[in-house]
Amino acid sequence: MTKTFPRRAMLALALLPAALAVRAVRAQASAPVQLFKVVSPRDEVIVGVEASQLGAGSNPAVERLAAQLAAKGQLTLWQYASHKDASGALVQAPLKQIVVFRNELLRIEPYSSPLPVQPVK
Repeated sequence: MTKTFPRRAMLALALLPAALAVRAVRAQASAPVQLFKVVSPRDEVIVGVEASQLGAGSNPAVERLAAQLAAKGQLTLWQYASHKDASGALVQAPLKQIVVFRNELLRIEPYSSPLPVQPVK
């Protein structure tokens, strides 16, 4: 019986990082804010878009965002950046509002962060 405990403990310790990674992905998947990388000739920024802002539809979120930008010509979005929250943990949080113009844009792509994403307050 003493031989099985160390093996079980080692197996549990070996599986711990995988369990934590799955938990982080689940937490981000249910986040009300989706992140996108917006690439222009001058720079690239990470923006957060609330699910309600994307609208309903069966198309992927990036397609719905691109359709809104094409229809409106510009969108006001929140730029996101990583920083430490009050407890000292790294998070993706809103930095400032920016306007994205259709005519200056090269591409929009989904962006996934290993950090928790904070909603706009």
